[in-house]
Amino acid sequence: MFGNKKFYIFAQIYKIVQTTFGKETYLYWYETMLLLRRFEEKAGQLYGMQKIRGFCHLYIGQEAVAAGMMTAIREDDNMITAYRDHGLAIAKGIPAKECMAELYGKATGCTKGKGGSMHFFSKEKRFFGGHGIVGGQIGLGAGIAFAEQYHGTDRATICMFGDGAARQGILHETMNMAVLWQLPVVFICENNYYAMGTSVERTSKVLDIYRMADAFDMPGDSVDGMSCEEVHKAIERAVKRARESGGPTFLEIKTYRYRGHSMSDPAKYRTKEELEDFKEKDPINHVLKVIKENNYATEEQIEQINEKVKTEVAEAVQFAEDSPLPNDDELYKDIYAEADYPFITD
Repeated sequence: MFGNKKFYIFAQIYKIVQTTFGKETYLYWYETMLLLRRFEEKAGQLYGMQKIRGFCHLYIGQEAVAAGMMTAIREDDNMITAYRDHGLAIAKGIPAKECMAELYGKATGCTKGKGGSMHFFSKEKRFFGGHGIVGGQIGLGAGIAFAEQYHGTDRATICMFGDGAARQGILHETMNMAVLWQLPVVFICENNYYAMGTSVERTSKVLDIYRMADAFDMPGDSVDGMSCEEVHKAIERAVKRARESGGPTFLEIKTYRYRGHSMSDPAKYRTKEELEDFKEKDPINHVLKVIKENNYATEEQIEQINEKVKTEVAEAVQFAEDSPLPNDDELYKDIYAEADYPFITD
């Protein structure tokens, strides 16, 4: 995959003049989405082998949201999300081996083995979680945006949540403050049509979730989340508004998860026909088709990308297997700001 810094510089220059997306963008999207897909497939397999414990929410099917977003934002922009965070974390630049190690609960993980599947984090990559409390990250995302505004930067903050969290009170309170203060934040609802197992239709009379922005006089839009192109264009507009002191935007990105809510969910609340219909819209297949139709890569080059991704995932698994568990003395670290904060240990 492109080196992150190199690609982000290229992307910012290239997208200014483009009317259509070119070879480098499509190859980046393909490799990124394929890496996320193969990583998650392997994670699901390892969960079945009990190598990964606890909760595990896979991103399979939603990869276009992550890939399209990465070409629309800068490397130093902030991102915060909920517990379906593996794909977004890898796309944001956290190495796959550190993510896999975190799933294993190993000390080399991106959260030192203390967070697990739902709590990926990287200060260096400006990825602020991974949060297990439904909607809990929404207020934090606005807070991060407030900090950027306070310090006078032009960074945008991407604050993501699911359609289930769109029913939480914190979203309404946060959006009200974000508009009042014109915070540089992009609220993104990844609407995959089901919360833990309840469809949008059973939770609200308002099926177009983006219309919730109207109550706050906030720009809002509905986006095809199975299309990297549409995701990129919508987020590009939103972050431009944020950087130019235009305030927040609310995007409802309609996507679909091919697996259950978590590894313990058989997803019996949806039909096989519905699932197959969405698999026809698989974003990886769409991007690969564009690459082939435009001769952006030969069959040999595509196979090289496939093998590269396969190797990266295999190395991530081996890294996790070989890594040590956290030491006992790590238990009280990274909890308090003061290193010598007093607490009772006996």
